Amino acid sequence: MVSRLALLEVPIPPPASIADLLARAELLGGLCLGELAERLGQPVPPDLRRAKGFVGALVERALGASSGSRAQPDFPELGVELKTLPVDAVGHCLESTFVCTAEVGDLAGVEWAESRLWAKVRCVLWVPVEATRSLPVAERRIGGPFLWRPSAEEEALLRADWELLVSLLARGQHGSLSGHLGQHLQLRPKAAKGSSRRRAFDEDGARSLEQPKGFYLRARFTEDLLRRHLLGS
Repeated sequence: MVSRLALLEVPIPPPASIADLLARAELLGGLCLGELAERLGQPVPPDLRRAKGFVGALVERALGASSGSRAQPDFPELGVELKTLPVDAVGHCLESTFVCTAEVGDLAGVEWAESRLWAKVRCVLWVPVEATRSLPVAERRIGGPFLWRPSAEEEALLRADWELLVSLLARGQHGSLSGHLGQHLQLRPKAAKGSSRRRAFDEDGARSLEQPKGFYLRARFTEDLLRRHLLGS
C-alpha cells in the first residue's frame, strides 16, 4: 500500500493518455478511502449523508481530473468521464448513477449525438467503491477500474430512453415524469434540497416552478456492466 501511495504526487497533473489514466486508476485498486484521503490531505467525513460527493471528488483528484463541475467529461482532453460505482461486498450496485442535469433550455432542438448525456457516457471510466453503510467511510476499499464504451445496442437503448424523457420534459409534461419511466435511464429530481425549484413551463406554456432534474443510469444497468467486466466479456 505504501509503495502505491508513494507514486501519487500532489498536486496530480491531468493524465497524458487513456493508458496513463487507466494505469493511475489501477494503482488505486485495493486502497481504502482513508488511505487515499490521508495522502491527498483531505479529511474523511464520518458518513456520506451530508457529503454525497466526497468519494467521487476524492477519486477525481487522485486521477488528475480537470473538468470540475463543467458540462463536459471529467477528462476533456481524453473524452473520458469518471464515475465511481457504489457496490456491496458481493458486487451488487447499491444505487443509480447520476450522469448530468436535465435543463430544458439545453434540450430544446438538441439531437442525441450532440446531447450532454451522450458526451458524458460515450466513454466512461468506472471505479467500483465499497459502499455498505455499516462499514466506516475510511475503511471502504476501491475496486479494480474498467473502461466502458457503449456498444451500438447499448447506445440505442439509452437513446430510446433519452428521447422519451426529453420529449415529455420539452413539452412541459412534468406530471408525467417519474423515476419509473425509462428502461435503463431515468429522470429524477436533482438538488441539494428537496425544496429547490427552478423556472420552467408547463404543457400549456405557462410559467411554473419545478424541481431541478437529472439523468441517472439505473443500478441494474451499471451492475450488468460490472458483471460483464468481472467475467471478462
